[in-house]
Amino acid sequence: MNSRLERVSIAGPAGELQTVVEDPGTAATRYAVVCHPHPLFGGTMDNKVVTTIVRALNQAGIATLRFNFRGVGSSAGVFDQGAGETDDADAVASWGAQRWPGRALVLAGFSFGAAIALRLTQRRLPQHLITVAPAIALFDASAMPVPRCPWLVIQGDADDVVDPRAVIHWVEGLDPKPQLTLLPGVGHFFHGRLQELRDAVFDAIRSG
Repeated sequence: MNSRLERVSIAGPAGELQTVVEDPGTAATRYAVVCHPHPLFGGTMDNKVVTTIVRALNQAGIATLRFNFRGVGSSAGVFDQGAGETDDADAVASWGAQRWPGRALVLAGFSFGAAIALRLTQRRLPQHLITVAPAIALFDASAMPVPRCPWLVIQGDADDVVDPRAVIHWVEGLDPKPQLTLLPGVGHFFHGRLQELRDAVFDAIRSG
């Protein structure tokens, strides 16, 4: 499915947020906010894992908003330890709700971005949550209420950035448990395995 790509600036709490809109068309009933990895370690909205998630969502008929957190690319502001970045994602979600009235929200993210997407579920109830290699060490995941929506966790078991054992232990302690897709031999950046990531996201969101 071909999506129309549009580059926009969204007013965020620290200034304008550089954003890419990709909309597969008027038949879409959902829109997704997709959050990128850590700003201080080269994370941007053009990260290949982020764009793979976007392609899978577009293929499933979901419009997407991927954006640069404050201080990344041409987005205004400076890094804010996750708190401000959650505000950024919230602002992008609000813009999407105005752009597409009545469409349901999907939240997704990779690594640091997965942690931000999860944090945003404390403010918003998405129709679906997708967290890829969630950086749970960045926040007190055990103290956070479990999102009340279908939730997919994708984790490579050869990840050398996010400890897969910690993620598995965390998921096992949740009630209700999210769907965990563990990809054998896959590292943090999914080198050579992006198609498996795309398939996992597409299958979960289509069935959800």
